[in-house]
Amino acid sequence: MELVVLNTSGKETGRKVTLDETVFGIEPNQHAVYLEVKQYLAAQRQGTHKAKERSEITASTKKLKKQKGSGSARYGDIKSPTFRGGGRVFGPKPRDYRFKLNKALKRLAKKSVLSQKLRDNSIKVLEAFNFETPKTKEFININNALGFEGKKSLYILDEANKNVYLSSRNLPKTKVLTYNEISSYDLIHAGEIVFLEGAIEKFQENLKK
Repeated sequence: MELVVLNTSGKETGRKVTLDETVFGIEPNQHAVYLEVKQYLAAQRQGTHKAKERSEITASTKKLKKQKGSGSARYGDIKSPTFRGGGRVFGPKPRDYRFKLNKALKRLAKKSVLSQKLRDNSIKVLEAFNFETPKTKEFININNALGFEGKKSLYILDEANKNVYLSSRNLPKTKVLTYNEISSYDLIHAGEIVFLEGAIEKFQENLKK
């Protein structure tokens, strides 16, 4: 299984990279993908929500009327959840939504997404490039040369590159990450995935550990 390496003009360089079938050629496991995406989204939640319960409301504790003889329902104090301004029953409390998944399952999820993306012809390999200074216009030219105009794209680098990152930062449909920062959510969210030539080997090795 091979992919042609493209240059920044979208033309073939004549070089090819070999894809590992245990990473890019498996039968996708949808449940593994679901669990990792769920974990990613759960970790984004702040969990700072809070509602006051009856014991936390500042108000009188006087019983509103006598227990019997009124002909209507019994009432306690004004902090009762049945009154406006009273406490909330089983209201939300601050909590941490994060949960753990084992590494093998997370690797399986990434392999599943990549295998499906390859079947959809949504993965490309690009030769290494760099900018002397951050240039958004130059990054847009690369995007357009690859046919990504109007599409969501994810560029995966073999190492952090500040100028490349800053050049892409103002593009709402483009994201740049290094190979060890990728989650299944990032892979799914991207319509097109671009591996830099040096990143794909490192990424495959990461998933085979």
